[in-house]
Parts: sequence; structure tokens; C-alpha cells
Amino acid sequence: MKKILLACSAGMSTSLLVKKMEEAAEAQGVEVNIWAVAQDKALTELEKADVLLIGPQMRFMKKKLAPIAEQTGVPLDIIDPMTYGRVDGGAVLNQALEMIDK
Repeated sequence: MKKILLACSAGMSTSLLVKKMEEAAEAQGVEVNIWAVAQDKALTELEKADVLLIGPQMRFMKKKLAPIAEQTGVPLDIIDPMTYGRVDGGAVLNQALEMIDK
């Protein structure tokens, strides 16, 4: 099972994206555990994840989280703003899966 962590300012704006990603994963037959947290919880949740994606409005957090993500071996990136805005769960799921499989 792939574990995908999303982080945004309050963890709420990504909740709909989580649902769309879960629907896309089910359609693709991929077993995933996807959850969203507020920025202040990202560090504590990081160790439970296979990948961390940050909402585009929180791109400044990448610099802070990158060293810890690198230490723990968890790939980290920012969700594309257009994909995020469209709430394209399939595209974000594919981004996460590609990062895990690298």
C-alpha cells in the first residue's frame, strides 16, 4: 500500500483532493492511504508517508521540509497549481506514484 501525505495551510483545502485521489486510485486498482494535514503537522506525519506533496499556496514550506524529507528518504514536491485548482485527483495521484516509484 502506498502512503501519500498532502500538506496545506489548514489541511482543509486538500480534503476534496484526497477524495478525488482515492476515487482515481480505486478506478486504477491501486491500494493507497492518502491523508491531508495542516502545515504544522507535516513534519510529524512525514515519517508515516512514502511521499509528501505540498499545496501550491504553501510552496515556501518546501525549503523547510526538504532537508527532513531527504533524511527520511521521502520524496517531496509541490502540486502543480493548475492541477490543484482543477482538483484533478488522477493527475496528483499519478504525480505521487511516479515519485514513489523513482
